[in-house]
Amino acid sequence: MKTLKELEIWFVTGSQHLYGEATLKLVAQHSQEIAASLNVNSNISVTVKYQPTVKSPEEVYAICAAANAESKCIGIVAWMHTFSPAKMWIGGLKILRKPLLHLHTQYNRDIPWDKIDMDFMNLNQSAHGDREFGFIMTRMRLERKVVVGHWQDTSVAKQIDTWARAAAGWNDWQGARFVRFGDNMRYVAVTEGDKVEAEMKFGYSVNTHGVGDLVAIVNSIDDKAVGELVNTYETLYVVSADLKKGGKQHESLRIAARTELGLRKFLEQGNFKGFTDTFEDLHGLIQLPGIAAQRLMAEGYGFGAEGDWKTSALVRAMKVMAIGLPGGNSFMEDYTYHFEPGNEMVLGAHMLEICSSIAKGKPSCEIHPLGIGGKADPVRLVFNVGSGAALNASMIDMGNRFRLLVNEVEAKEPVAPLPNLPVARVLWKPLPDMKTGCAAWILAGGAHHTCYSQNLTAEHLQDFAEMAGIEYVGIDADTRLLSFKKELKWNEMSYLK
Repeated sequence: MKTLKELEIWFVTGSQHLYGEATLKLVAQHSQEIAASLNVNSNISVTVKYQPTVKSPEEVYAICAAANAESKCIGIVAWMHTFSPAKMWIGGLKILRKPLLHLHTQYNRDIPWDKIDMDFMNLNQSAHGDREFGFIMTRMRLERKVVVGHWQDTSVAKQIDTWARAAAGWNDWQGARFVRFGDNMRYVAVTEGDKVEAEMKFGYSVNTHGVGDLVAIVNSIDDKAVGELVNTYETLYVVSADLKKGGKQHESLRIAARTELGLRKFLEQGNFKGFTDTFEDLHGLIQLPGIAAQRLMAEGYGFGAEGDWKTSALVRAMKVMAIGLPGGNSFMEDYTYHFEPGNEMVLGAHMLEICSSIAKGKPSCEIHPLGIGGKADPVRLVFNVGSGAALNASMIDMGNRFRLLVNEVEAKEPVAPLPNLPVARVLWKPLPDMKTGCAAWILAGGAHHTCYSQNLTAEHLQDFAEMAGIEYVGIDADTRLLSFKKELKWNEMSYLK
C-alpha cells in the first residue's frame, strides 16, 4: 500500500424525523459540506466518505452493517447534528465491528448573536445531541475516540487523522498472516505468547514453516536476479571494497542477495505481511538474514528476531499507520547503556536487523563476524540514526490480556564515532529521565524487543490499543513512579475475572 487514500472512513450524521423535512434537508447539506471539506483536508490521509443522515433504528443498523461488509471502510465518524435519540443506536452499535470516532462539533463556528432564535437552536444542537449519543456508548461500554472542536480547526483534522491511521493499522491486521521460520529462541520468556488468543483478539494468524521450506526457494533463485540485486545494492549503499565484484567476499554479498530474493518470494507466495527467524535454527541457510530483513522491513514487512511474532506484527501495523509520514519505523532492541552523569542514554541496536527507513544518510553495506549462530559472516547495513522525538512500543502477553507499552524518548546523535560497532544503532534518552523511564518499563514487564518509531505518537498507539480492546500503558514526560505503580495495580484489578 503506497497511500492511505484507498481506505475510507464513513461520515455518518444522526438526527430524527421530529424536525421535519426542511430541517433534515439542511442537516444533509451541512453534513455533505463537512465531509467534503474533511476529505480534501491535507491533514487527513484517508478518504472521508459522506453517508446519508440516519434517522431511525433501521437506518442506523443498516449503515453499521454496511460498514462491516465494506472492505475499504476502516471506521465510522459519527456526529449528531441535532438530537438523535440514543436508543435507536443500540442495535447498530451492538453489531458494529469497525472503529468509531465521535466528532463533537457543530456546523457553525460562532453564535450569530443578533439573529439566533429557536429555529437556529433546534437545528444546531450538537451540544446536547452528542451528549445523548455519548451516554449510550458509555452505557454499552464501547471503546471510541472523542474529538471536540470546530470541524474547520486544524487540530480537529489532525486528531481525526491520528485515529484514522490507527484504524488503518488495525484494518491491516484483520486476516493478516505472519510466518515464523523456526521457533522462539530457547528459554526466552517475553517473546513467547498465546498465538490462538492473539488471532482471536487481533485478527491475524501466526504459523511456523520449517527453515527448509525457505531454503528450497532461496536455492531456486537464478543467478541473473541475484546479479541485478547486487547492482541495486551498489547503487543505494556504500558497499565495502571486500564485497564488491573482485573482492574476496563478493560471494557473500551474492549469498545475501539470493537470501533476500528467496525471502521476498516466500512472503509473496504465502501472502505474509511479516516474519520472524532465529539464529538457533538456520539449517540450510549460509548466513543469518541481515540485509534481507532490513530491506524487507523498509518495504513494509513486519519483522521480529528470535521468533518474536508479537513484535513482527506490531512493526507491520506501525508501518501501515505511518504511510506517507517522514521518518521510519523499525524493529529495535535495548542493547546497552551510557551512564554518564547528566547524560544517560540507551544504545539501541540488534545483531543485524534494524530497518534502513530510520537511517540518517546513506547506509554502508558491510560484512562482519556475528559471533553466535555458527554460520558464515552475514552482510548487513550499518548506519546511525538522527536525533529527534521518537518512541518505543512493546506488545506484551500478560497471560490474561495483552498490554501495549509505549515509552516516549528523545533520540540523540552519537557523542563520538563508533568505528568498531558493525551494526545499525540509535541513541536515545527515555522520558521522563533514564532512571524513571527504565524502571517504569521494567515494572510494566516491557520486552527488550520493540518497534522504534520516528513518526508516530503515543496518541496513535493509544487509539490503536482502544480499537484492539487491550491495555495501554504509557511512559512520558509526566510519569512518576509512585503514580505509575498505582496505575499498574489498578489495571491489574480491572482485568481480574
